[in-house]
Amino acid sequence: MGFCPISRHLSYSLVYIAYKINKRNNKMKINKTNAARLLDKAKIAYELIPYEVDENDLSAIHVAANLGENIEQVFKTLVLHGDKSGYFVCVIPGEHEVDLKLAAKASGNKKCDLIPVKELLPLTGYIRGGCSPIGMKKHFPTYIHDTCLHFPYIYVSAGVRGLQIKLAPDDESRAEICRLFEE
Repeated sequence: MGFCPISRHLSYSLVYIAYKINKRNNKMKINKTNAARLLDKAKIAYELIPYEVDENDLSAIHVAANLGENIEQVFKTLVLHGDKSGYFVCVIPGEHEVDLKLAAKASGNKKCDLIPVKELLPLTGYIRGGCSPIGMKKHFPTYIHDTCLHFPYIYVSAGVRGLQIKLAPDDESRAEICRLFEE
């Protein structure tokens, strides 16, 4: 069989189009989220890291795999409701399950439960898979797992699906980051 010049031209055209799209995507500006703007305002160093979203798998494990990072450094944000204190936030390593008894004790409650997903957006301004501990609509007490101190940097959601905030806090900015988590 011979080589068809039309398919050769088409083939080069497709490669060129793919190259242009790729080049444009690499230069695309990442829109800042409210969480990023709060970090800017507090003068805390961070990096916005995009990743590919799989609507069928919004887990932190999937995010860590996409980022090529240790799952222990990719933290997820959970919103809970306690019987005494009301709403509060837990930020835990991605592969961990929240220990409700421990969360209740840490927050001064006798018991607590995760809020239903349908309450997340009206309460926080964020959706499942894009809930940041920084910049929620309302201020809630926030508890971050102490393993965050074991790493030079951690990831938390930037407030939208497909974007993480990489925080590498030094000793001076740790307190400010904790304050932001509670705002």
